[in-house]
Amino acid sequence: MSIKVFIDGAAGTTGLQIRERLAHAPRFEVVQLRDEDRKSPPARAQAMNTSDFTILCLPDDAAREAVSLADEHVRIIDASSAHRTSPGWVYGLPELSAQQEEDIRQARRVSNPGCYPTGAILLLRPLVDAGLLPSSHQASVFAVSGYSGAGAGMIREYEGAHAAGEDIAPLRGYALSLKHKHQPEMRDYAGLTCTPHFMPVLGDYAQGILLYIPLHASMLSDNAGAKDLHAALAQHYANSEYVSVQPPFESGTTAYLRPDSLNGTNKVNLYVLADADGSRFTLAAVYDNLGKGASGAALQNLMIMAGA
Repeated sequence: MSIKVFIDGAAGTTGLQIRERLAHAPRFEVVQLRDEDRKSPPARAQAMNTSDFTILCLPDDAAREAVSLADEHVRIIDASSAHRTSPGWVYGLPELSAQQEEDIRQARRVSNPGCYPTGAILLLRPLVDAGLLPSSHQASVFAVSGYSGAGAGMIREYEGAHAAGEDIAPLRGYALSLKHKHQPEMRDYAGLTCTPHFMPVLGDYAQGILLYIPLHASMLSDNAGAKDLHAALAQHYANSEYVSVQPPFESGTTAYLRPDSLNGTNKVNLYVLADADGSRFTLAAVYDNLGKGASGAALQNLMIMAGA
């Protein structure tokens, strides 16, 4: 018997990618609405309540409204940011802890991680759990994402400018008020008590994230160094299918980190970068904002919940 999946918001970027990937998964049947019914609450409610799983690919307010249409038995994966820190929802980052995958497997309500928080939490949480970073650490996070991370409107803006031969800035920093909806999520699931300082930037390329977190030796516990940071991350992700801790770069080598190097995958590469005297470090993550940062993460959670 096939597993029925309803994607509410299937016409958006994330929804389209999920539907495309499920087309190659024979155990799953995607429940589709007629175009004229896509915004009909009764039609959407019927699709949700007769499916095994519903994936919400909607703006936050619309996602909250959609949940109100679902019966209690419906198992929901919400790809919006509406429920990421809400009581009763399981955070959909299986690599968060040893227990997280089992919590997702049993859950009826799972909230997909945000694209930026995915990298920040994967880097910070193991170090907090290992006692190398205190929970009171005031983290700084800098990240560059492809413009697809800002949604369909931004995709149209960039691709329209490209098609018209118009000039568009190669980088655009935003959230200049230093407030961003991803910050509470980063704080809570990284195990921190202080809200991180977060500076996001959009690049003039389609997809892929490069995320940096700077550290100084004085921030670490017990005179820890790069080897300790690397070992803690490597131990935490030793059995992970998708998260890999990369070897240190050899001193004097010329190397680059490309934000698009893992596009089209659900993989994340983590790095510990260090200066020669061991006083300064940078944690880095590279991954696809539309893969592990969106549709790939939703599918990973779906496979766990469905036992597939």
